[in-house]
Amino acid sequence: MPVIRILLIDEDPERAVVLAEALQGKGYSLVAQLAPRELSAKRVQEIAPDVIIVDMESPSRDTIDSMRQINADQPRPIVMFVDQSDETMIQEAMQAGVSAYIIDGMNVKRVKPILDVAIARFREFQALRDELKKTKATLSERKLIERAKGLLMRERNISEDEAYAALRKLAMDRQQRLVDVAEALLAFADVLKKK
Repeated sequence: MPVIRILLIDEDPERAVVLAEALQGKGYSLVAQLAPRELSAKRVQEIAPDVIIVDMESPSRDTIDSMRQINADQPRPIVMFVDQSDETMIQEAMQAGVSAYIIDGMNVKRVKPILDVAIARFREFQALRDELKKTKATLSERKLIERAKGLLMRERNISEDEAYAALRKLAMDRQQRLVDVAEALLAFADVLKKK
């Protein structure tokens, strides 16, 4: 089983030592520690952690913005341990892509189970996100094919089945995907309409 690489965002170097010791031999490795002001998408890309742990008294707007950028560019589980918080900050953290938001600070005995749950939730969320993306792409492709069939039906005065067969034959002859042929046909028709 590969070791899960952790980036710790914390001002306190002593906490990093305690965290590293608590995770020693449990499948996790602390690979870097940054102060909150050092956190950026670029630094995360350089360090390439599997999980980010943020430990701070109260999350700042800048930290939440960094989390949002990281989640947009290179999503990964993010666990925040905070000493104090409010409803607005919790909501913003979750919208920024934080997988787990724990109030009352970091307790080293609870860290591993919290990380395990956060990683599992992150993976599940990513699978749902990927499925949604795939479904949207499929729907978009289907709409293009339907529009191309409609164009062929109007222009050639043929049935829907005949239009589909014509698109399919063209795709096979050109060794292209059906959606690519449909898109090219629609683009060509659009060019012909413009004067």
